[in-house]
Amino acid sequence: MKWITRERPKIDRIACPWLIKKFVDHEAEFIYAPREQVLRKAAELNAIPYDIPGAEYSHEGELCTFDYIVRKHNITDPAVQQMATIIRAADTDSFGLAPQAAGLWAISAGLSYNYQNDHEQLSIGMKMYDALYSWARFVQNEKHNWSPKL
Repeated sequence: MKWITRERPKIDRIACPWLIKKFVDHEAEFIYAPREQVLRKAAELNAIPYDIPGAEYSHEGELCTFDYIVRKHNITDPAVQQMATIIRAADTDSFGLAPQAAGLWAISAGLSYNYQNDHEQLSIGMKMYDALYSWARFVQNEKHNWSPKL
């Protein structure tokens, strides 16, 4: 299936494709378009619009689009549930919800600055969310053990 959203992605518009590919639609194709063209192009291309007002897959109250996809598709993986809180906090400027959110926002904003091509940014961002998932699932209790003492 084709999925379409606004160009110049950041938090939710990279996290959602990661979630969709991993848990919803393994063959998904992602399209980026100017904000004012997304809904029209969605109809033309038979694509599912996401993370844009007027789309089913979008923010709902305090929740971001990633949260909506998790709930809509009944994704119960605990690591994804934890990621949802971090992503919501970063995407809605609610850094108090998760200590990782400010770092996720900083990396996402830097990624957007460094890569002007949305699909290149998506490709790199998918690896970033793979790493966040691995952290949440396997190594979040690991502590940094560097010590200045010899």
